[in-house]
Amino acid sequence: MVSVSSTEHWDIFCAVVDNYGDIGVTWRLAKQLANEKQIDITLWVDDLNSFSHILPQLDPQLTTQVHYGITINQWTVPLALTYQPGAVLIEAFACELPDEVKTVLLKLHSDYKADSSKQKPPVWINLEYLSAESWVEGCHGLPSMQPSGLKKHFYFPGFTDKTGGLLCEGALLKQREEWQNDPQNKMALFAQLGLTGIKLQDKVISVFSYESSALLALCQHWQQSEQTTHALIPKGRSLNSLRSILPSQVDQLTSGEQIKLGNLVIHILPMTDQEGYDKLLWSCDFNIVRGEDSFLRAQWAAKPFIWHIYVQEDDYHLIKLDAFMQLYCNNLPPELAKSWKALNLAFNQEQDTQAIQHWQQINLANLPLLQHAAQWPIDAINDVDLVSRLVQFVKNS
Repeated sequence: MVSVSSTEHWDIFCAVVDNYGDIGVTWRLAKQLANEKQIDITLWVDDLNSFSHILPQLDPQLTTQVHYGITINQWTVPLALTYQPGAVLIEAFACELPDEVKTVLLKLHSDYKADSSKQKPPVWINLEYLSAESWVEGCHGLPSMQPSGLKKHFYFPGFTDKTGGLLCEGALLKQREEWQNDPQNKMALFAQLGLTGIKLQDKVISVFSYESSALLALCQHWQQSEQTTHALIPKGRSLNSLRSILPSQVDQLTSGEQIKLGNLVIHILPMTDQEGYDKLLWSCDFNIVRGEDSFLRAQWAAKPFIWHIYVQEDDYHLIKLDAFMQLYCNNLPPELAKSWKALNLAFNQEQDTQAIQHWQQINLANLPLLQHAAQWPIDAINDVDLVSRLVQFVKNS
C-alpha cells in the first residue's frame, strides 16, 4: 500500500534522456538544494546505469542508496519503493510521473479539500529546459490546473531576473578563479587523467559534442596548424565524426590513448564525475559542449566555447541557439560577435568550410573573446542563482 505519511523532504523525478543531459542538470540541482539549503532530497531516477557515469560510486543494482546526503531511488515501473509525499514535488523536464505518485497526489488533494487540517499536497513544479528565448519570461511561474483539480507550476531557468535563473553553486566562480590562477592545477589534472605530452604553450580543446562533419573539418585544420593542438575527447558520439582519420575502430580505443595526426593530438578521455568535468572545462583553452548541463558549465568556465545544441524538429533548436547567441554577444565587438555566431551555426549545420573560416577569425581575436568569456558569468548569474530563486518560489507558493 502506498503511504501518505507527512514529511518535509523534496522529491525530484528524472527520466534520463540522451545519457547524461537531464540527469546531469537534475543531479546538480539535488546536490545544491541539499548542500546549500539543507533540504532533505529524494531523487528518483529511471536509468541508474547512465547516472553512474557521472556518479561513479553509484551502484546501479541497488533500489535505494544515499550519496552526498541525497537519497537516490530507482524509478521502476511499477514503483518498487513507497512514495511518501513531501513539501515539494519536482518533475524534471516534463517527465511523466508514476501512476502511484498521481494516486497519492489525488488522495492528498481530496483529503485536504475536505479537511484543511490534513496534509497539504506538495508544491508541484515542472522544471523546464533552459532557454534564452524572450517568451520564457512570460511563462515562468505560471500555474497549470490539471483535470484532477491539482495545480502544477512551470519553472523556467533563464538569463534574466524575470526567469528562474541559472544553476550555479555559491562558491563555484571563486573556486574556478583560484584554479585558473595557477597553471600547475591544469597540468596536474591532465597528468591525473593520463594525458601526457601537453605543454603550457599548447592549445587544449575539450570536445563533448554530437556527431558533426564540422568537427572532422576542424580536426583536419588543426592537423595543419603551426601550434600543437590537443583535442580531449571521451569515447562516444564526438569520436563517431572522426572515424575517417582514426587509425583504429572507435570501440577499440581506450582511455588515455593518444593519436597523433600532424600537429593535432587526440587524447581519449576517461569518463569523470561532475566536479572533474568542471575542472577539465576550467583547464582548457576552448570547449566544445552539447546539451544543457555541459553548455552551462562551459559558461561558468569563463573560456570560449561552441554550443552543439540538441537537434529538434523543424530546426527549432536553431531558434534557441540564436536566442542565446544574441544575448551572449551583446557586449562583444560586432565583427567578433559575427564570427562567433557564424562558427556556432556552421558547427551545428555541418558547414565544414565555414567552420574552418570562422575558427580562424575568432582565433585571431582570442584575447577579447577570452575577456568576454571571463565577464559573462558575472553578468549571467544576475545576482541570484536558480536554487535560491526556486526556494523563494516555493515559499511564495
